[in-house]
Amino acid sequence: QVQLVESGGGMVQAGGSLRLSCVASINILTFGDMAWYRQAPGKQRELVARVYHEGWTNYADSAKGRFTVSRDNAKNTVYLQMNSLRPEDTAVYYCNANTMGAGPMAYWGKGTLVTVSS
Repeated sequence: QVQLVESGGGMVQAGGSLRLSCVASINILTFGDMAWYRQAPGKQRELVARVYHEGWTNYADSAKGRFTVSRDNAKNTVYLQMNSLRPEDTAVYYCNANTMGAGPMAYWGKGTLVTVSS
């Protein structure tokens, strides 16, 4: 069974930085793409950033210029570097991975909490 385990969350002041990590239990080259989502209290889960098998990336408008998604295939790990954090970035951040081909599957981690204080 595929497992995704996030880490790196915590409490930080506005303007600070955090780096989230997501370690997969299998070779991440199995996935067509991996992504970070977040869910703030009382809000729907939203996409933050995605990195594709080929290395392409895309970002939510709120993350552009502040967050960077990257992958280390040798470590089966995807990262989310978050700089210039704002109180509105406070949320549980989830790692997502999606397989390619027929019968695609989506996998989710349990999340890591990021709290940004003003």
